[in-house]
This record gives sequence, C-alpha cells and structure tokens, in this order.
Amino acid sequence: MNDRTCIVTRQTGTPETLIRFVVGPDGSVVPDLKRELPGRGCWVTAERWAVDQAVAKKHFARALKQKVEVNPALGGMVDTLLARQLSGMMHMARKAGEFVTGSSKVDIAIRSGEALAVFHASDAAADGVRKLDQARKAFQMMAEEESPIPAFRPFSTDEIEVLLHENAFKHAAALAGKAGEGVVKRAMMLERYRSKTGAKGKAAMTNK
Repeated sequence: MNDRTCIVTRQTGTPETLIRFVVGPDGSVVPDLKRELPGRGCWVTAERWAVDQAVAKKHFARALKQKVEVNPALGGMVDTLLARQLSGMMHMARKAGEFVTGSSKVDIAIRSGEALAVFHASDAAADGVRKLDQARKAFQMMAEEESPIPAFRPFSTDEIEVLLHENAFKHAAALAGKAGEGVVKRAMMLERYRSKTGAKGKAAMTNK
C-alpha cells in the first residue's frame, strides 16, 4: 500500500487531504495532525465520515498490523483538534495584524481587497451577515473575480468565546500574509472534515 493511501477508501492523497494516525504508548490510536509523531502510522481521508468508518469497521488494527485501542469518539476528537488548530492560528494572525474583527473593519478589509476570507459566528444576526455578503459581491464585481471572497461559519458565539476569549467575534476577516493564509488553510481543513462529499457541514463555506 502506498505510504499515503487512505485505509478506508484505498485512494492515495496528499498530507493536506489525509490525516495520519499512530499508536500511542498505551496502545491507543491517536491523530497526528502535524505528522510529527514517531512510530508506524496510517492515513485516513480528512473527512469525519471516513474516520468514523475506520473506527466502526476496525480498519486501524488491520492497517497498523497490531492490536490497538480505538476510542469510539475518535471522529469527534479530531474535530476538536482541528477546531483548536484554527482558533490557535486566528490568535497568531491577530497578533500579526492579519486577522481583524468587527463588522466595520471586516467591511473595509473586503472592499480594499485585503481580506482573504470572512468569518461569521454560526448564529450571527442575518442582517450583519447580509451586509458583509453585499460587500463581498461588490468587491467581486469591481475586481472582476470569478467568485467572491470565501466566507466560513465554523463556530457558534459560545464556541468562539471559549476558543478565543478576549478575541471573540461575530464577524472577522483573515488578511493577506502568512498567518492569514494559515487561518484560511485551517478553516478549509475543518470545513472539509465536517462535510461529506461536498455536503454542507457545521463549518460550511459559503460563496453567496
């Protein structure tokens, strides 16, 4: 089997489209999102349904060629880790000046072309989302882009407050730069993980 072949779909992929799992010291299967942990590993398509299927059908023991302990909630654990990665990168981007919050600042970032992506709380007021959607459409037309700046709704207001504390937001934007690009990359990973064959998930990306 190719080093990077999903143990569920048997399809090859890249580190960006697969999640590596290894056996921990206690014999349990753990996700290795940074692909740094030692030991024999295996790969699973970076989508929740694939991880859940690997757990249900005992693919890990076969792929790792040993008896392993698999937490039935492994799929949820991965979701939590991906969410923490995203919020952590948001913190870093904020410190680097590449992540702004507040409707007014986001509107300016969109219309100036600085915004790489827009973020809304999943329970943000429809009126606030609509106004920023209008800004995205206006910039798309002005810049003659094929599609508007992507928008994500990965977390509820309560989740944002827990993850980001004083940096909590209803509306935010990732700006051009290495840290801002990192935010978008991790948002896309979380969106993909929570979706199934393109179906909208909790962190569904909208291109209205």
